[in-house]
Amino acid sequence: MQRLPRYRTGDPQLDQRIEALVDSLGEHADADLIFEMIVSAARLAHDSANRGDLKIANAALKEMRHAFDVFSPYYSTRKAAIFGSARTKRDDPLYAQTERVARQLADREWMVITGAGPGIMEAGIGGAGADNSFGAGIKLPFEAATTQFLADDPKLVMFRYFFTRKVTFIKEADGFICLPGGFGTLDEAFELLTLVQTGKAQPGPIVLLDVPGGTYWTSWLDFVQRELGTRNYIGRHDLDLVTITDDCDVAVNTVCGFFANFHSQRYVDGDLVLRLQRAPSVDSLHSLNTEFADIVAKGSIERAAPSKAELAEQDAVDLARIKFRFDRRSQARLRQLIDTLNRQ
Repeated sequence: MQRLPRYRTGDPQLDQRIEALVDSLGEHADADLIFEMIVSAARLAHDSANRGDLKIANAALKEMRHAFDVFSPYYSTRKAAIFGSARTKRDDPLYAQTERVARQLADREWMVITGAGPGIMEAGIGGAGADNSFGAGIKLPFEAATTQFLADDPKLVMFRYFFTRKVTFIKEADGFICLPGGFGTLDEAFELLTLVQTGKAQPGPIVLLDVPGGTYWTSWLDFVQRELGTRNYIGRHDLDLVTITDDCDVAVNTVCGFFANFHSQRYVDGDLVLRLQRAPSVDSLHSLNTEFADIVAKGSIERAAPSKAELAEQDAVDLARIKFRFDRRSQARLRQLIDTLNRQ
């Protein structure tokens, strides 16, 4: 490494030994980050962290490393996470609905990620097929670790901690479909909404799917509107982050349609860059600036060429781009902007 990162152990000789260790691993573009992870381990030792704290840090890093490795060959394949109850029986209409939506996703060349347990998770894997499925299981003493579809599959990752499992779900999935469930399902749905609402997760389609005549998500919506909306606990556009439906076609079209034009986003020198299949016309760009002026902190929405950073990393450089100084607060309005671009 040419120069040590600012984050160090505080012991110059130890820093030099860590630097030598990192160098011995071979040339790596992100050697500075590898250096800092080793420094964190050394500082935990220096802090005299207790064994319980060390076990949490150790297990979390090992679980995330393994998950990154499992998903990395499939980086360019779109994936949908399916959440729902492990207690759903095979004769429950929700089970068949989950199989149906997962099968339709696989038919559109998407893969699915489920919790690798029984119920909705088993239905999702069964519908998509094991070849098109990932399992992100949780080690619980009272629940089967895997379904019959993924017992020996290398695309199965088992987690000790819920938080590392949820990081994997949200990091690896491009879209989300939530079926009715218990505390765990609601926890996943609310955390997902929180992360998207605050910009801590990439924008993506979130579908709350029930069966025809089901009241689970409509009752949830009534509660959210009555208890959160009327008290201004959420923004007036925040519910636009979700689509509630009992129709698998609507669910799949919502998930896949989110990427009809929109591809991905990235911040470059303070600007939000949206990468697109098709650049907006001059007239469309003018309309976007009029309709979404409230989320532009400075300047205007304009077409852009790939940045130096994107070119250096060959990051979607063949795609069209628009950029603007986003206020970083109005995530639901950003979702509306993406929807508008997808309709063009």
